[in-house]
Amino acid sequence: MIETAVLISTIFLVLLTFVGLYRAIVGPTAEDRIVAINMISTKVTVIIAMIALITSQVLYVDVALVYALLGFIATIGLAKLLLKGKLGK
Repeated sequence: MIETAVLISTIFLVLLTFVGLYRAIVGPTAEDRIVAINMISTKVTVIIAMIALITSQVLYVDVALVYALLGFIATIGLAKLLLKGKLGK
């Protein structure tokens, strides 16, 4: 029962990731694109963690943690570029 709920939640998150991808591509400003990329990164991290729960593979949890860290660093880097004025013009 729990596996089914996690699987349905994972599929729902994958569909929502495509909504974020649309915003990252079409977003009218650079800020919208950065927020969308951060949202995609967070959703992918949760999807990887759910896959770890479904498959009972502990290795996927480590992958999710590394992916979350890289997503955070990328968001900080893009925010710094945006503040310096080298992004979004």
